[in-house]
Amino acid sequence: MDALARLTSKGQITVPKAVRDALELHTGDNVHFRVEGDVVVLAKTPDLLDLAGSVQVPPQVRGRSWEELRDDAWAQQWREGDQG
Repeated sequence: MDALARLTSKGQITVPKAVRDALELHTGDNVHFRVEGDVVVLAKTPDLLDLAGSVQVPPQVRGRSWEELRDDAWAQQWREGDQG
């Protein structure tokens, strides 16, 4: 699909309706711009709340803080590296 848009004097563009429809973009959605040479890729960024529940959390780590999990992972990595 090709679509054209015009850059305003304030550096703004309107995403064409065909592109909004194809990406299912709605008011308030965030988008990501990636520059590859002289080409820009526009992608819809996922809403992290939409991902909630999509990954099973093992019972042994439920309710633990990220800091505890990180510290345990670092300690395990250190122990495994120490054995080589």
